[in-house]
Amino acid sequence: MRVITGTAKGRRLKAPEGLGTRPMLDRVKEALFSVIEGYGPIRGRVLDLYAGTGSLGIECLSRGAAWADFVEHKVHVCRIIRENLEHTRLADRARIFPMSVERFLRTYGHREKYDIIIMDPPYADPAIEATICAVDDANVLTDDGILIVGHSPRVELSDHYQRFRRRKFRRLGDSCFSIYELAPEDAASEH
Repeated sequence: MRVITGTAKGRRLKAPEGLGTRPMLDRVKEALFSVIEGYGPIRGRVLDLYAGTGSLGIECLSRGAAWADFVEHKVHVCRIIRENLEHTRLADRARIFPMSVERFLRTYGHREKYDIIIMDPPYADPAIEATICAVDDANVLTDDGILIVGHSPRVELSDHYQRFRRRKFRRLGDSCFSIYELAPEDAASEH
């Protein structure tokens, strides 16, 4: 696992041992960032939920994001995120929150708005749809921001969740990602 491009290009990232954390494969990450950069250069603030190794938020920082917040509930995995941030020399533009996504959204959700929110939960997470709605309820996405959701092909996500509407869907082998944006007020009221 490595940083694909930007200021930290080519730097290898650590991953915890075992199967408890499943980092996004490099080829899937490359496809995802190709789609994201189609919206314009990566900028602003990034929120990496279920951060795992931190590879997605680190990739955003490497490509030009100003700041990234990482949310990961496993303390030993948070140490690996910190090591990866230091190794890529991006630690001065990041903060790690060692807590559950639900707690973060309840506690810190109304304090900041993010241009990119990345949500790559465990593939079999039955709460994935509820978490998408909780992100909307917390009102943490900027008006022109995007929410990226990594998921299994066996998890069929809706095209609409509250104010979110799906703009893109991609499947690469056993990995999928969906990109949501906030629907205009009149469109959101129809669902």
